[in-house]
Amino acid sequence: MAEGTKSSHSSPDTGPESAEAYLQARSLRRGSAGWLLLTGLGVAYVVSGDYAGWNFGLAEGGFGGLAIATVLMGTMYTCLVFSLAELSSVLPTAGGGYGFARRALGTWGGFLTGTAILIEYILAPAAISVFIGGYVESLGLFGIHAGWPVYLVCFAIFIGIHLWGVGEALRFSFVVTGIAVAALLVFCIGAFTHFGDASLNDVAVDGAAFGSSSWLPLGLLGIWAAFPFGMWFFLGVEGVPLAAEEARDPVRAMPKALAFSIGILVLLAVLTLIPAAGAAGSDAIKDADNPLVAALQAATGGEATTLSRIVNYAGLAGLVASFFSLIFAGSRQLFALSRAGYLPRFLSLTSRRKAPYLGLLVPGAIGFSLAAATGDGARMLNIAVFGAAISYVLMSLSHIVLRRREPELPRPYRTPGGLLTSSVAFVLACAAVVATFLVDPMAAGIALVLYAVAVAYFAFYSRHRLVAAAPEEEFAALAAAEAELERDSGDSEPAPAPAPGPRS
Repeated sequence: MAEGTKSSHSSPDTGPESAEAYLQARSLRRGSAGWLLLTGLGVAYVVSGDYAGWNFGLAEGGFGGLAIATVLMGTMYTCLVFSLAELSSVLPTAGGGYGFARRALGTWGGFLTGTAILIEYILAPAAISVFIGGYVESLGLFGIHAGWPVYLVCFAIFIGIHLWGVGEALRFSFVVTGIAVAALLVFCIGAFTHFGDASLNDVAVDGAAFGSSSWLPLGLLGIWAAFPFGMWFFLGVEGVPLAAEEARDPVRAMPKALAFSIGILVLLAVLTLIPAAGAAGSDAIKDADNPLVAALQAATGGEATTLSRIVNYAGLAGLVASFFSLIFAGSRQLFALSRAGYLPRFLSLTSRRKAPYLGLLVPGAIGFSLAAATGDGARMLNIAVFGAAISYVLMSLSHIVLRRREPELPRPYRTPGGLLTSSVAFVLACAAVVATFLVDPMAAGIALVLYAVAVAYFAFYSRHRLVAAAPEEEFAALAAAEAELERDSGDSEPAPAPAPGPRS
């Protein structure tokens, strides 16, 4: 038995019948999404980042610094995504990164990874709800002013759709994401009509910064400081594997969806960053809350145009798409951690429509409370970025460890480049963690405090009450049993056993 899988509670571990009943009360709807809806989910996680947030990296590193940071972070995400594609084909369960790290790094590694992911997917929707409120107010919709009523409506409506059913939720997300992506393409065409390459490098040069130039006005350190903003073009795409238990043929669909998602996001990053900075000038949009609209209006002398209004409304659609999909991701990570006993088990109960209702309602209540109490979307998003970066370090390390420790593990999909690919992701993810301290030390500190509280809960309580029958725990227990058998028999080359899929 793997370390920590024995439970001091009797309910799920006393025999096959009780384990079956336990998991039956915590089952998701199978076959709700094919690779196309999963691709839409991957893009939906991220698309709001194309509309706002990335431009603050221009203030940290200028166009050159942000461009280099975006290339490096795009490389990190691409390498990470292909590593996750392999891992998700080995273990297609709702645990996602937690499940991968659980097998590779043990119970502590699984918990730390799952907690980091949970921080990301609880804080990011709270932040985006604040941004949605700002958009609603700026657009003058319904005569509403930003504040807690807007946040409450956002959480109530979109959690309600998720409670209705995962298939309906993913189709809604797909349509809204399509609108946001189409508007980005329209923006790109319009912005390129005003493009001037001299506008890219108009941020004032800090002559005291090491390595400063018109291309790198804040010097070489500006590249590093821009890492978190380069991440905003891709932040969240790693959440696609969290839908594995609800996908059709996840072993094939997950790698395909992840590859298409990152390809689309790389293209959108290029088609957002270059035309926006080139149309208006990097300096004009580096502090803008709505950089695409600001770019179009600056290019036309400050006048609002039909195109800028379209992009403005589409920005709201992008925020809704990301908010909606991140709620999904947070609920599935919470569901998996709860089902395995890392968090209170009642949180993983599912409804008649196979939705983890408490996994939706509890994070939603926390997110709404944070948004209403602070209204500080930027700070909450920076905390989410820190959690995400920690999870990237641990997930890429999980791929490295499993490749080295279990080279014969059946892998229906294999990462191109193998260990080199995940090693690149690991190194860049470590650099991204440090970069979050350069941009917002307080956000990183808050995330560490949240981490410390979670670690205390796990160390003193939940690690003694894990559920061996949960798919991710069962998968890890199989590895431990194989290793023990190998030691006992002296057989240096045991026959590999197929990885168990999620229970139906």
